[in-house]
Amino acid sequence: MKDLIISKWDDILEFLRTQYDITQISFNMWLKNLKCRDVIDGKIILYFEDPNMSSNISFIMTKYSNYIKAAIAEVIDTEISDIEITVDKPEEITEKHVEKKNTNNVNHGILLNPDYTFDNFVVSKNNEMVVAAALKVSEAPGEYYNPLYIYGNPGLGKTHLMHSIAHFITENTPNLKVMYVTSETFTNELIDSIRHGTITPADFRNKYRNIDVLLIDDIQFIIGKDSTQEEFFHTFNYLYEAKKQIVLSSDKPPKDFSKLEDRLRSRFECGLLVDITSPDYETKMAILKKKLEMKQSESVNSINIDDEVLSYIAKNITINIRQLEGALTKLIAMSKLNHVSIDMDLAEYALKDIVFPDQNKSLTPEFIIEVVAEHYKISVEEIMSQKRDKQISVPRQIAMYICRKYTGLSQTEIADAFKRDHATVIHAIKKITTDISTNPDIEAKVNMIVKKLNITE
Repeated sequence: MKDLIISKWDDILEFLRTQYDITQISFNMWLKNLKCRDVIDGKIILYFEDPNMSSNISFIMTKYSNYIKAAIAEVIDTEISDIEITVDKPEEITEKHVEKKNTNNVNHGILLNPDYTFDNFVVSKNNEMVVAAALKVSEAPGEYYNPLYIYGNPGLGKTHLMHSIAHFITENTPNLKVMYVTSETFTNELIDSIRHGTITPADFRNKYRNIDVLLIDDIQFIIGKDSTQEEFFHTFNYLYEAKKQIVLSSDKPPKDFSKLEDRLRSRFECGLLVDITSPDYETKMAILKKKLEMKQSESVNSINIDDEVLSYIAKNITINIRQLEGALTKLIAMSKLNHVSIDMDLAEYALKDIVFPDQNKSLTPEFIIEVVAEHYKISVEEIMSQKRDKQISVPRQIAMYICRKYTGLSQTEIADAFKRDHATVIHAIKKITTDISTNPDIEAKVNMIVKKLNITE
């Protein structure tokens, strides 16, 4: 009965929505994301994956349980005696998706996303080096590239690779103890131990040192936090000297962090530093097809999207992979919600707030400033401000340079757009032109931003 109900669950939900006069907003809020886990002795166990729904279960049971029973009876001619609705705990989700080869294996901290594996990571020229390094570390922890330091802009796959490493090691070397956390978790647990909360300082140190592999995501967030840097320094030394594998991810290389202690910077740089860059068009198409394949395998109903629509997304999503997946998810959701097929008309309508079609034909200073600000992780307001420190002035100058080179605007028009004088714009353009020819780092950053703007030369 369980398999039958699960296979017909979309039809049951649709029957609920259409036959019992449930408004669209009520359906979307209370029933749309409800899923069937099991049927035991005539009792159906339903669940939400969103933990925020736990406070609404009593209301849903009172208002909709009889409707759910009736819909099941109508659609598959099966009587349900009782209903239970729960919220999936992360442990339960992981247990269902991740096969554990050895129950003694330790996987602390944030639980792994079952979809973030090497098999689901699209390898291309822009990331093959970082994937090779991650796989080598996975196959021989502690023997090569220790530490492995992966850096790149948000949404390009760093977390996916970190999870992939953890999955690979836990599945293929189950005797090793693996821990994956974010630097925020590390910091919060340290603070709790200092305050003698749920974990003592001794317990904290044992937890982070009695392991074989430590993966810390977004390590940049410990920078500037003196006590956290101090504790991580000693943890790093302990594991490194014991030849335990350390993998770190960040949005920048160590040299770009002005507040990072020199002793930590030198340790981060003593292994392998490898960057992950924005995907090209071919890679984005491959990623979209992989994501679509995964969504098709999870869906009862078929999902058909032709290459023209995927190409539209790949050409116009220029920021990161996360945005690519978000666009695909929104398109599929709108198709299901409105019961229409996915074509170019739907794609253009559904994604009008996400994609910027033909951006190179309608490039504006405002959009250039926005993309430059995103790349440097500063605000548009800071670029437009009177601040002159290097962290702000260089992005501002790059934005002016790109405006002059690619928009056709005069220097006076650019000055007006940035609320600066004409001489400031001339200086910025000359400086960045010189820097591009003499500084490979600036050249790389400008090229990256140009790609994000979808400019073709």
